[in-house]
Amino acid sequence: MEKAKTFIKNKSRLLLLLLVVAIVPLFSGCGTSSTSDYVVNLEIWGTFDNSTIYSEIIDQYKKINPYIGEIKYRKFAQETYQQELLDALASGQGPDIFLISNGWLPAFENKLQSAPEPLMNEQDMKNNFPDVVAGDFMSDNKVYASPLSVNSMQLYYNRDMFNAAGITNPPKTWIEFQADVQKLTKLNVNGNFDLSGAAIGTSLNINRASDLLSLLMLQNGVELPTKKGLQAKIDEGVIGSDGNTVQAGEQALGFYTQFARLSTAANTINQYYTWNNRQHYSIDAFSEGKVAMMFNYSWQIKEIKNKNPKLNFSVAPLPQINADKPATYANYWGYAVSRNKIAPVSNVGGTPAAPPVPNEVRTHEAWQFLRYLTLKNSGTITLYNAITKNSADFPINFDPANDYIKKTQQPAARRDIIETQKADTNLGPFAVGNLIAKHWYQVDPVAVDKIFSDMIESVNRGDVTLREALTLAKNKINYLSGTSTIR
Repeated sequence: MEKAKTFIKNKSRLLLLLLVVAIVPLFSGCGTSSTSDYVVNLEIWGTFDNSTIYSEIIDQYKKINPYIGEIKYRKFAQETYQQELLDALASGQGPDIFLISNGWLPAFENKLQSAPEPLMNEQDMKNNFPDVVAGDFMSDNKVYASPLSVNSMQLYYNRDMFNAAGITNPPKTWIEFQADVQKLTKLNVNGNFDLSGAAIGTSLNINRASDLLSLLMLQNGVELPTKKGLQAKIDEGVIGSDGNTVQAGEQALGFYTQFARLSTAANTINQYYTWNNRQHYSIDAFSEGKVAMMFNYSWQIKEIKNKNPKLNFSVAPLPQINADKPATYANYWGYAVSRNKIAPVSNVGGTPAAPPVPNEVRTHEAWQFLRYLTLKNSGTITLYNAITKNSADFPINFDPANDYIKKTQQPAARRDIIETQKADTNLGPFAVGNLIAKHWYQVDPVAVDKIFSDMIESVNRGDVTLREALTLAKNKINYLSGTSTIR
């Protein structure tokens, strides 16, 4: 029996090899082998995954693409990744393919090569991914990056604390959230928190505070820029559902900061006071059982379990203002292709470099790999020769993106895989949340994060009114993006 299985397996491999050999002349273009044959080595840089995650993906691809030599993956520390990447790209010795955050395109666009139209286009983005991806990774109708995973902010809650407070379900609306905060918060006689209801209200000790405030603004209808050239209008009124003008920015900022105020504007006790800058960092406080709720992404599940394996917690969908127009906030990464690269003498690991090829061939093959890696295939892969533009279909019984998601246990980027994750206890809220995730155009995400942080803290100190804080932040953001001359 084992001999029979081995014979069948070897026969299948032989048939695949013969098929590839038969297709290659058509793929390259008959009679033009001297000018159309080439070999490209690819180097990929990332910051989260180990190289073993990509081993099978790369092996399967090398079987079907005769023009690919070696594909090497390098992992970098997240703290130094961006600077190392920028330095390498500036020297012309950077990677062929590398991860960028969904907020990096404005800063990296001039360093990236967009996808050739046959390999990836706007329709591919819309068919394969949640709507937020096209907004983040497309510019002037061109694709600049493609993701394997998308992450959306959701609600983490401590089940034991909810049970003790008699709360049967996590809040679905922000009104319910306020009520739960009241029930969960416990102040002692010294005015300190024995238990905080939620990590919300400040910025310095809350992970991704600016994302949560952005989310509240988007849910309230605040006009934030979605592409270059548009202004942030966070201090301007918007037309509400009843036709009246609503100060949506003030509503969002006021709602957020109320949870860190001991008293109200009328000098009465604030019933929603639940957090201040003396609390431990939000992720630590949640892991320690000191706060009942926090907002974050799926990456923190593993960290929380490592910090406190016995913590009884779950993840629920983010509360909404309007159930008919739900929204959460996206924070994720995608793979992009470097525009220029000096041909190396040897590639990573000492593998001899392939003979130099034109930069257009290198970027073509890099995007061809990303097409294979991130888009859905129907049992065949269409590959294009970079020089002749001839194409051929190669059979494949392997889904790279699905393989990646299974190994990493991350919420999927592809719509069809999201469908399979909906019922997953841990990933379900994040996967479903990806479909309604929003993001906005930021020229410099680090600078915007500080602008939002300063805005929150200035309101909490009582230095400015809500409107003054919003106007100051708006002017800084628009000056940063070149859409305003006001500092």
